[in-house]
Amino acid sequence: MTGDGRMPILEHLHELRRRLLIAALAVVAGAVVGFIIRDRLLDLIVDPYEAATGQSGLAFFEVGEAFSVSMKVALFGGVVLAAPVWLYQMWAFVTPALSKREKRWVIPIIITLVILFTTGVVFAYWTMERALDWLLGFGGDRLTPVIGVNRYLNFAFRYLLVFGVAFLFPVFVFTAGAVGAVNSAQLKKGRRWAVLIIVTVGAILTPTGDPLTLLLLSTPLYLLYEATIWLVRFALKK
Repeated sequence: MTGDGRMPILEHLHELRRRLLIAALAVVAGAVVGFIIRDRLLDLIVDPYEAATGQSGLAFFEVGEAFSVSMKVALFGGVVLAAPVWLYQMWAFVTPALSKREKRWVIPIIITLVILFTTGVVFAYWTMERALDWLLGFGGDRLTPVIGVNRYLNFAFRYLLVFGVAFLFPVFVFTAGAVGAVNSAQLKKGRRWAVLIIVTVGAILTPTGDPLTLLLLSTPLYLLYEATIWLVRFALKK
């Protein structure tokens, strides 16, 4: 630390490297667990596709594809299982910049981050069958879906992670309110901009950019924005 209590840029970089290393090790440890239970994870991820199409299983087209799929499923499991660790590391990196009063929010915010990320992934999984049914329904009776497992997993993982990460945004809005950057009145006036940003970012991040997926993502995000306005207005007063 310097004489005025600030951390030099090199110290910031060392701290960032340490946080990233811890997060990476947590993901690797989670991936080991994910590899052990990969069959169950794969069944869980493929279930929405089977329910939407009435087909059983997915095809693979290369000799080593089954192995790469197993590793991909394990890594995804690692990211989800290690979410409490990497979310904590992400937030702990900015904690030194907070005042003692603001640091009181660290533990509640980290817990909220984990809950929101998990809620986003679960909500995405719940809606994925409906999204698949709607998207594949454009093929009609003349087109039969024959989708490789790698392409489906790319879609499924991105779909789940986009929802999980997107559900974190209310925490950053609330934090801005907690440090005095915005207040509830400003958030109310910014509703139109919030809707525009939510829809625009959702259109960019969703795997297909189709209207149904965009609606499924944007609606809960806007409701979370409204809930954040209420929290900024009432919770911070206490």
